[in-house]
Amino acid sequence: MFRDGVLKGQRILVTGGGTGLGKEMAARFVELGAEVIICGRRKSVCDATAVELADKYGGQVTSYGVDIRNPAAVDEMIEDIFRSAPLTGLVNNAAGNFISRTEDLSPKGFDAVANIVMHGTFYVTHSVGKRWIAAKQKGSVVSIIVTWVFNAGPYVVPSAMSKSAIATMTRSLAVEWGRYGIRLNAIAPGVFPTEGAAKRLRPGEEPGMRTAKVNPMGRVGQMSELQNLATFLLADGCEWLSGETITVDGAQHLVSAGGFYDLREWNDEEWRTARDAIRATNDKDRAARGP
Repeated sequence: MFRDGVLKGQRILVTGGGTGLGKEMAARFVELGAEVIICGRRKSVCDATAVELADKYGGQVTSYGVDIRNPAAVDEMIEDIFRSAPLTGLVNNAAGNFISRTEDLSPKGFDAVANIVMHGTFYVTHSVGKRWIAAKQKGSVVSIIVTWVFNAGPYVVPSAMSKSAIATMTRSLAVEWGRYGIRLNAIAPGVFPTEGAAKRLRPGEEPGMRTAKVNPMGRVGQMSELQNLATFLLADGCEWLSGETITVDGAQHLVSAGGFYDLREWNDEEWRTARDAIRATNDKDRAARGP
């Protein structure tokens, strides 16, 4: 879809770039000539991804281990990145989510999502944006949100609220920072199955199984479709496009009351089973990260 080297000369940071959608987008950026920086809480995972992508595509990939919930750690990372050369693009992809009846949520459970998705995304965007403004340099921000901002997010209320905040940040900063040549846009993907999301959002199910049944196009998303849209928003050629949220979901949000509306049919036992599966996944991830 794009000419070779279309991102040559660009320097792009992808948060949550070690796995899932972040890794897929980072791979495409490297393939098209960009220098890519990825970050995530599990530095070992990001390091392995950086080596894998650099070996496969022959580009430059740098990795950082950082918890974006910590504003001081975020600013330290961004300062280190800019020390060698400024970024030209930022992809806010890092997120956290799990299904739960809202009446069962604890404040800690709510904060586990909101602190990453809303606070962390702002910390990174603010840290990068203020350096662009100080240097009188233009830049492009692409934030990954959800289609629930258009309809509803039952059983994922912390994510729905936080992603709605990012959509509002995108519009607001597109207006405030437009005079500096800084563009902000968002992508609201439908279901692009990844292992991590499936374990917390549809435990015990084949990823994407339900989507294929209800989607107007009868399928889930293909990674190349998300990669291409993210590339388009970061590449030169659409510099008057700012403040927009673009949905890529086969029109599913137009016929849906929210991606998890069907969970209203679950009984207490099904919710207990789901909670146990999600807890086991979280425990495994914590053990992998280490102390």
